[in-house]
Amino acid sequence: MSSIDPERLPATSAPVRQGRYIYGSPLRTVVVGTIGSLLMMLGSFGVGWLADASPLNRLDFIISLRYNAGAIIFCIALLAIGGMMMCREWLRLSQKLVVWRGSAKFWTWLAIILWTAPQLLAFPLFSRDIFSYFAQGRVMQAGLNPYEVGVSSINNFFQYGADPLWAQSPPPYGPVFLWIEQFIAWVAGNNIDAGIYLFRGVALIGVGLIAYFVPKLAALHDINETRALWLIVANPLFIAQFVTAGHNDSLMTGLMLAAVYYAAAHRNWKGGLLGTTLMTMAVAVKPIALVALPFIGLLWAGRRATWLRKFLFWALTLAIFVLEMAVMGFINGFGFGWVGALSTTGGQWIWYAPIGFITMCLGLVASALFDSNMVSEFRDTIGSVGKLIGMLGAVVVMFVGRDEKLIRRVGIALAFVVVFSPMIQSWYLLWFIPFFAVSGIRTDWQLDFYFITTLFFMIYAISDQLDVSPYLQDFDMNMGRLLAVVISLAYACYLVFLDPATRRVLRRGRRSTIYQMVI
Repeated sequence: MSSIDPERLPATSAPVRQGRYIYGSPLRTVVVGTIGSLLMMLGSFGVGWLADASPLNRLDFIISLRYNAGAIIFCIALLAIGGMMMCREWLRLSQKLVVWRGSAKFWTWLAIILWTAPQLLAFPLFSRDIFSYFAQGRVMQAGLNPYEVGVSSINNFFQYGADPLWAQSPPPYGPVFLWIEQFIAWVAGNNIDAGIYLFRGVALIGVGLIAYFVPKLAALHDINETRALWLIVANPLFIAQFVTAGHNDSLMTGLMLAAVYYAAAHRNWKGGLLGTTLMTMAVAVKPIALVALPFIGLLWAGRRATWLRKFLFWALTLAIFVLEMAVMGFINGFGFGWVGALSTTGGQWIWYAPIGFITMCLGLVASALFDSNMVSEFRDTIGSVGKLIGMLGAVVVMFVGRDEKLIRRVGIALAFVVVFSPMIQSWYLLWFIPFFAVSGIRTDWQLDFYFITTLFFMIYAISDQLDVSPYLQDFDMNMGRLLAVVISLAYACYLVFLDPATRRVLRRGRRSTIYQMVI
């Protein structure tokens, strides 16, 4: 009997034989995953980010959790265990819904809703960017140009939770998101908590766009829509970064997916104009979406377009984009100020990024030979070279590849930019992974790599940023991070090597046996 890839099975495929490797109701999986999400939410009350100006700091319950070493340790354990529980049940869902048909859509959506709901109430975790959004909104509200004036210029800057690292930096965002920031700052006033939860609501709009367009794009490739939805929207890393952390990248990614869908589904003037406008909106949220703009022109040009026609539609797409951005720049009075803000994250690197690792190793060698200024310039040069390679790779993907792979090529172009950057944040992966999921992630090493990548970045996210009071004498941030790493890493090793259920997910031979049971 030949093996069948469940990714290609439509929702209306024939019934399957119920063998011992094809399980029944996933209710327990959904419930346990929800408990994991609730544990993360409870843990966030002790170690999630909270602004000094927040009145929540004066609640007895919050005080008891955030200013007691034992309670903080307990909250870190809840956060780590809850996050890894969600990872386990996400993996288990792929076993329970092995052929992704029939009631699989119901269970997948139920898991997404129940696993996401507690994170709507959680204190921000994994990043402090959401506090910077509020501070930038206050800059806009004061009538200042955020591309020229940092958030440190507003009153009580340190009390509103923004990371001092970016105090003088221009926001790497476009005019649409600046308007959103200004509106939320106006609505929330001085209530930082209201502002934070409103920004999470904006992120949720992006999540909704992604959840709506991922199945549609998958259907264009004859990929099972429910499986694509599970790969992306039910993923704990997706929930953690696009809901709990409230990153505006969710809105940008949702708009990018919408733009590509309309340009691909209607390869005519209607689809081209709508796709270009939606992609412009994505850039106006976060300019990195510019990488995907040329692919709208390719989709608009048509399947058998000549190179002359492709260049003409690239020019047309660019002209529409520039015109629309110019109008927005005229309205807000900032012009194309966002272009200069693209270098905001320059000079940053991280050890697990390939270019960041090279930067670290060569920087150690250089530090033994040169002074600190030379070492800094050396590292900046390596980072710039990496970014240049990434952009060149994205340009090559514009020119090389088959037309039927255009949507996947969008993901590859974005992946080039991310992978060759010296700084890779976990939410950067969520820019391009949806384009891979809708065009096909095979049930072989590709799925294994995706699983391991999700586990790695969940472990790193859980331990990366914890809001531990600096006034505790018997516990500090480093101790908290170490505890989070130990718990989450031990849990992940258990899932991969010991858990009799989830270790099968990462064994291709075992999965092939399961899939051979499909009639």
